[in-house]
Amino acid sequence: MQHSSTVALVIAAASMAMPVGAQARDYPVRPVPFTAVKVAEGFWGQRLETNRQVTVWYDFRKCEETGRIANFEVAGGLREGGFQGIYFNDSDVVKVIEGAAYTLALHPDPTLEAYVDDLISKIAAAQEADGYLYTARTIGDPSYDFPGKAGGRWSHLGHGHELYNVGHMYEAAVAYWQATGKRQLLEVAIRNADLVCRVFGPRPGQRIDVPGHEEIEIGLVKLYRATGDAKYLEQAKFFIDMRGRADLRSALYGTYCQDHEPVVDQQEAVGHAVRGGYLYAGVADVAAITGNRDYIAAIDRIWNDVVSRKLYLIGSVGQHGAGEGYAGAYKLDNLRAYNETCAAIALALWNHRMFLLHGDSKYIDVLERIIYNGFLSGVSLSGDEFFYPNPLACDMRFRFNQGSLERSPWFGCSCCPVNVVRFLPSIPGYVYATRDDSVYVNLFIAGEARVEVGGRSVKLVQETRYPWEGSVRITVVPEQAGVFALRVREPGWLTRPVPSDLYRYRSDNAGSMRVVVNGEAADAARESGYAVLRRTWRAGDVVELAFELPVRRVLCHDAVVPDRGRVAVERGPLVYCVEGADHDGRVMDLCLDDSDELTPAWRGELLGGVTVLTGRARRAYRADDGSVASRPAGLTMIPYYAWCHRGANEMAVWLPRSLDKADVAPPPTVATTARASASHCWGSDDVGAVNDGVEPASSIDHDVPRLTWWDHRGGTEWVQLDLAAPTRVTSTAVYWFDDTGRGQCRVPASWRLLYRDGSDWKAITPLAGAGYGVERDRYNTVTFEPVTTDALRIEASLQSGFSGGVLEWRLD
Repeated sequence: MQHSSTVALVIAAASMAMPVGAQARDYPVRPVPFTAVKVAEGFWGQRLETNRQVTVWYDFRKCEETGRIANFEVAGGLREGGFQGIYFNDSDVVKVIEGAAYTLALHPDPTLEAYVDDLISKIAAAQEADGYLYTARTIGDPSYDFPGKAGGRWSHLGHGHELYNVGHMYEAAVAYWQATGKRQLLEVAIRNADLVCRVFGPRPGQRIDVPGHEEIEIGLVKLYRATGDAKYLEQAKFFIDMRGRADLRSALYGTYCQDHEPVVDQQEAVGHAVRGGYLYAGVADVAAITGNRDYIAAIDRIWNDVVSRKLYLIGSVGQHGAGEGYAGAYKLDNLRAYNETCAAIALALWNHRMFLLHGDSKYIDVLERIIYNGFLSGVSLSGDEFFYPNPLACDMRFRFNQGSLERSPWFGCSCCPVNVVRFLPSIPGYVYATRDDSVYVNLFIAGEARVEVGGRSVKLVQETRYPWEGSVRITVVPEQAGVFALRVREPGWLTRPVPSDLYRYRSDNAGSMRVVVNGEAADAARESGYAVLRRTWRAGDVVELAFELPVRRVLCHDAVVPDRGRVAVERGPLVYCVEGADHDGRVMDLCLDDSDELTPAWRGELLGGVTVLTGRARRAYRADDGSVASRPAGLTMIPYYAWCHRGANEMAVWLPRSLDKADVAPPPTVATTARASASHCWGSDDVGAVNDGVEPASSIDHDVPRLTWWDHRGGTEWVQLDLAAPTRVTSTAVYWFDDTGRGQCRVPASWRLLYRDGSDWKAITPLAGAGYGVERDRYNTVTFEPVTTDALRIEASLQSGFSGGVLEWRLD
């Protein structure tokens, strides 16, 4: 992805590299580059320093340990060996290089620079003579298969990632050239891009095709801006224009790849969320340079769709079961929320570009929500552990479905850690922007910046403890006194959570921002969400901003079924959550009544220093008579980004407003009080799922716990319930797991039920007409003559070549 914070750097480079007579058109609003912004100690200063000192080196080390760097050495003939990892691992290495380049641009480091120089020489060695670079294919390891291996170059673009990998490499190359002036990686990128431009295009003998995973479009625009060579811009536009063109291509890659219809005809966000975010950002880049109004209209429509129907409260997108992507309008389940960290980054890049196109603060409002919540949760405070998905609820019973409940040191597919390392140092580039004689103040981050506006240089110094406190002091120091406009964003969270009706505050009391200039209240006009201060500015002028940070209750659009009757809590730009670590391990049974007061309190010793919200709530429980009752409970809420730093535990963002929405265990039954065991259980499954009382929606339901005997195929397997005491049983019902069309589990060929009689297991004969059923999507009930026993066992004969499993098992 081309970081919007570096757009200003490449725009400047492009203006110098443009051919004589070329029109240097670009975004109407120009971001102030991150290299011109120095962040002070504080909320973001601490995270930037952790990224520089820890995450950059940590990611390089993991790339070494996992063979990602060795792949370049093997491909380049520098060492012997086969291919290691996943076919798109090349992109991980160059993304870390990009992050290192941003770090070097801010903090020269000879040791880091020498390390990257050596790594670039290995990448250069791996490039084939005509510019092709894809280590999985160049190595040709006979023991490693990857999409398109047998078909040759470019034969499986839907999933092959050849173009995705080099798109990231183009970005790294430009970033490293800008940071150090060194061209070796830039020359590698140019040779590869020239090859791509020769292979793909509308001319006779060229291929008309597109990348299944978008990204190269952004990298090509970055190369265009850096070199002034228009063919790279034309190539980016070609890839955009050929999406969905069934009339020109033999096959499309479908909605998952945003390749179902031409981009200019697309109405909503579909498919893989990261791919979509990169595509829409690339479309914005090309639109800004070419002035293509159809492109702008398309991404305007898609942006409205996302913000109005598909955006989670934390500012991210994607759901389990939807291929890491959009599940549909108002499909915003909390437990199933995927919200990949990479998706948050892609969404942030796209929103910043939308601001640069339109100059409206609503895009920065969404950007701010992302960086403080959906993105920041993806990296630990220590900088060396990461979330891939970022759910809005975590129930220990659903551990298998959400992967690890703790941040991981690394992943087999580690796109998120290496995206974090390059995105964090770019955040200072989102703080300011300019247009004509205006300076935009978008984010409130302590530090200083040097801004060029109206032909003069202006120093801006921000002092603030935002997001913990609602006061900002901006000192304006122009080199010479002069007239220009300072446009200060009035945060959207003062009046509404997001710029749509998807979320709203329970109270209609809108907040406001007070603006004072040199000690006197300023009557600033409001334009597109900004307080506009147009005056003659002199060195030492001071702008003071003040806004309250009330605790706000958030309600969701009624079409979002999982959030009906629930409430979320925000303070300023931060979304809050409850975590088991503060509530004896359990939060799913907590209720927050509308009348419960919440009080902010600073805890400097907690989670790196946070403002918590404390108050009283109700804890629901099952009374002896089976009804749901409640008792008072203390409540502590922490910022969402900081959850899961105290071990794996429960978490919830949306809390019930009444007892009927609380998650209370159902009344105990003979089955739920029993102890489950099995002949075998697949590692990520749970034997206890068979009697946890969680009802499946279908036999292929992947959103509830399950027991499977995978990877045992055929043969006989069993699952057993040891009862709490000898019990008279007259029937049983079993809900089989069967993932036909997705996996290799099927209902069994046959099964039988046994009961324990002393030390013997005896078969149970069903009553007439009550055989052992193997139907999908329903309970298979068996009735029999009463037996008194302390254990029952299902013995299943699996279908030949297939495994099987159980979602739920009842006893009566």
